[in-house]
Formats: sequence, structure tokens, C-alpha cells
Amino acid sequence: MIRNIAGSVLALAGATAAVWSPFRAWYDGRHGRDYAVDELFTGITDARGELIGSILAPFLFAALVTLLGVVLRSRLLVAFAGLVVLGFTVLWMVRVGQAEGGLTIGGGTGLGDGVANAVGGGILLLLGALVMSGRSHPRHRVDRPPRHTHPTLDGPPPDDTSTLEEPGARPEASTPYAPTRTFDVPTWDQERERGDPPPKS
Repeated sequence: MIRNIAGSVLALAGATAAVWSPFRAWYDGRHGRDYAVDELFTGITDARGELIGSILAPFLFAALVTLLGVVLRSRLLVAFAGLVVLGFTVLWMVRVGQAEGGLTIGGGTGLGDGVANAVGGGILLLLGALVMSGRSHPRHRVDRPPRHTHPTLDGPPPDDTSTLEEPGARPEASTPYAPTRTFDVPTWDQERERGDPPPKS
């Protein structure tokens, strides 16, 4: 939670610095809002571009992506916004270096504080993405099967469904395999051998 708050503060500060940078001097006192976006791909000219089509446009896009990333707590969106700011700033530096034959710093000419704000804003966005912990994914709980209980010597096992014998009940009724009594019935042949008279019909 604390990491997300700290990362969000860094990201918002970086987006603010990036959006504010075109209103500062970028090179030889010329503000960043005077450079058209298409000049970054075709070449820098002395023509002054419109505000909506200036280098401010990609920085506003990066600021919107940053807000979305902060709301969703997405590190990827915040990092993408930082790459957009740094990418357009570096591309601008390359084009200006080609048009001017080189870049100078200090002495009231050359690179201004607007470029520093843009570079600093992009770095803050990347730092914010690194500090943020992102969204916490809920852990899936795995239900383990119940453990099998073993019978103890103190009593019958828990799954024993047998009933106790009632007092006075016969042992034969309590055992399913009780022995049965058999009686030998003499046949006619056995009686004739013993000399018994045959039964009268």
C-alpha cells in the first residue's frame, strides 16, 4: 500500500513536469510548444506550430496514461508513459542537433530548462513504476481432502456403524455366521439293516 502511494506521487509529479515543460524554453529561448510534432519526423524548421499539434500533444497523452495507470495501479502503464516522454524528448534532441549542427548547453543559449523538465519528468515516471507494487492478486485457496482417521484402542473407529448388543439377546442373533444344529434322520435302508419293522402305510 505504501509503495503504491509513493509510486503514484512520483508518477504524478513526473507527468506534471512533462506537461509543464513545453511552456518553458527548449533551445535558444524557443519554447517547446513552438515545435510541431511532425517536425520530429520530417526535420526542424523555423515555423511556429500550433499548440494542439506541438510537442505538448504526446506529453498530454503520457499524462492521461499516467492517470490511468495510477487508478489501475498498473506499473506497465506508468512505465509506458515515461518511455513516451523520454522517447519524444530524445527524438527532439536528435532533430535539433541535425538542424543546428550540434547542441550547446549554458551561456543563455542552447538547451533550456524545458528539456530538463521533460527529461526529469520521464525519469520520475520510470521511478514511480519501479516503486509501485502493482495490483495484488488474490491467492486461490486449495481445499485439501480430509485426513483419514485411524481407529484407536479406546473405542470403535468414527465410521463404525455397528450397534451394541441388547441385554438378554441370543448370541446367534448377534453373529451373522452362527453355527446351525443338524439332526440325523434315519433312512429306510438304515432301519432295515438294524431290523426295525417298516413303517405302516
